[in-house]
Amino acid sequence: MQYKHLFFDLDHTLWDFEMNAKETLLDLFSINGLAERGIESFDFFFERYSYHNERLWDRYTKGFIKQEELRWKRMWLSLLDCKITDEPLARKMAVQFLEKLPFRTNVFPYTVEILQYLQNKNYQLHLITNGFDDVQHGKLKSCNIHIYFGHVITSECANSLKPNKEIFDFALVTAGATAEESLMIGDNIEADIIGGMKAGMDTVYVNHLKAELPQGITPTYIIHHLKELENIL
Repeated sequence: MQYKHLFFDLDHTLWDFEMNAKETLLDLFSINGLAERGIESFDFFFERYSYHNERLWDRYTKGFIKQEELRWKRMWLSLLDCKITDEPLARKMAVQFLEKLPFRTNVFPYTVEILQYLQNKNYQLHLITNGFDDVQHGKLKSCNIHIYFGHVITSECANSLKPNKEIFDFALVTAGATAEESLMIGDNIEADIIGGMKAGMDTVYVNHLKAELPQGITPTYIIHHLKELENIL
């Protein structure tokens, strides 16, 4: 086999963050009486959360903000957009969100099947994720897909974030793998694809949304559905 070690991203690649976050926030919307606080549209609140979450994650991965700021400010800014200026509420919702989120179990179609297929073919499966350590392990166990992964490399345990080369180097050493025999599989062009390429790894861009590729970026493989990994591996 050309590859022995397969390194997966988790959120947006296997675990459906968008759907799981939406279900969790819908619970928080009800628990915290946000409709009674004047937020008429949950969809608007979720749209603002998605916007701020993506922007703050980008700042976090680039080292401009710390983990704690990301966690509560995505709630704070979403509430501000809905004309609620309540910092204690934002901080409470940030805690509630991370308590409830890991128990959501929505994964992308064919996730379990492809992991089982790859395990049956004797590939060594691992994860490299920028997500928080306790939260990511909780997600894996709730979905019962933790059983497929030999090593789970988080940004916390590696003390580095994708797309930095250091986290990939740490993952390779931890797994006892070389870049030449490894494949990075993920949905994020910068974090997963450019990061993997910088580490000397071949890459699979999981383009669930069929987004247009940035000019000059050429992943080794592009797929739109996880089942298509069977055509590669």
